[in-house]
Amino acid sequence: MPRGYDRPLYILPFDHRSSFRSKMFGWPSPLSAAQTAEIAGVKQIIYDGFLAAIAGGVPRDRGGILVDEQFGAAILRDAASKNVITACPAEKSGQAEFDFEYGEDFGTHIEAFDPAFCKVLVRYNPEGDRPLNKRQAARLRRLSDFLVARRRSRFLFELLVPPEKAQLDGLNGDRKAYDLELRPHLMVEAIQELQDSGVDPDVWKVEGLVRHEDYEHVVAAARAGGRHGVGCIVLGRGADDQKVREWLEIAAAVPGFIGFAIGRTIFWDPLVAWRNQQATRDQTVAEIARRYSRFVDLFERKHPSLSAVATSSVEADHRSTAEG
Repeated sequence: MPRGYDRPLYILPFDHRSSFRSKMFGWPSPLSAAQTAEIAGVKQIIYDGFLAAIAGGVPRDRGGILVDEQFGAAILRDAASKNVITACPAEKSGQAEFDFEYGEDFGTHIEAFDPAFCKVLVRYNPEGDRPLNKRQAARLRRLSDFLVARRRSRFLFELLVPPEKAQLDGLNGDRKAYDLELRPHLMVEAIQELQDSGVDPDVWKVEGLVRHEDYEHVVAAARAGGRHGVGCIVLGRGADDQKVREWLEIAAAVPGFIGFAIGRTIFWDPLVAWRNQQATRDQTVAEIARRYSRFVDLFERKHPSLSAVATSSVEADHRSTAEG
C-alpha cells in the first residue's frame, strides 16, 4: 500500500474518553459498567447523526468517523459493515506524553477492528523537553513501522504544538500571538523532526492556521522527501463555529489539504441540549447531521478541484426532511 492519502476526507471524531467522562458527565475514574454503557449510548447519537448526514447526501467515500474502542466498539463494527471509513485511536487518553492505550498489545487491538486509519494524538513542541520528544518519537516509530509492515490501516497523526512557558513569556503571555507568530513554524519543525525519527503518517491532522502561506509550508513539510501523496486535514480544537469556518475556508484553497476532523464544534452543544432535556434524541441527531454537513459543503465549495454538486443540496435535503 503506497504511503499517503490524497482523497477528500471529512472525519467526525468522537474518540474523546477522559475529557468526555469528566466534562460531559462530571464522573471520576474508574467508571462503572452502567456509566460506560451510558457514554456508549451518547456516542451512538453522534454516530446516528453521521449516518443521517450520509443519507442526506454527504459522499460515503469521503465521510468518516473516529471513535474509540472503549465506548465505541459496537459503532466501529457497525460502520465497517456499512463500508464507512473508520479511524480508531491508539493513544492513552488525557496524557501529556504519548503512550499506547493497550501497551504492548497495541497491535492486537488494531487488528481486531481493522480500521481504515489508526490515529494518534501527540503533543510535540520541537523547542520543548528533548528527552520527552525522543521517547515519544521512539514509540511512534514502532507504530509507524507496524502499520507499514501490516499494509492495512493507514497512519493518521494528530499533531498538537502546545506553547512552552518561555515561548509564551517572550510574547507576554499572549496565546493568540503564539498561534499566529510561533506555532506555524514550530508545526513545520515538529513534522520534520518526526519524519527524521522514522515516523511517517499518511495524513497529518493539524491545528487551524490563519495564513494561506502557513498551510502551504505545512503541506511542503508533510510531503518532503518524496512523500507526494501525504494529505493534511484541519482539526477543530473545540473552537466556535465561526473560527472553524475561517480555518477551513483558507485550508480548502491549499493543495494538499484534503478535509477536516471536527468533533466538539459539531456535537457538543447539541448533546448538552439533549442531556438538559431541551431537545429530543431525533432533534439532536438531525442537528449533528446538519452541522457536519455544513462543514462538508463549505470545504467542497472552497476547494478548487472538488465539485460541490454532490453536497450543494445537503442542507436543503435536511431542511426538507425536518419539515416533512
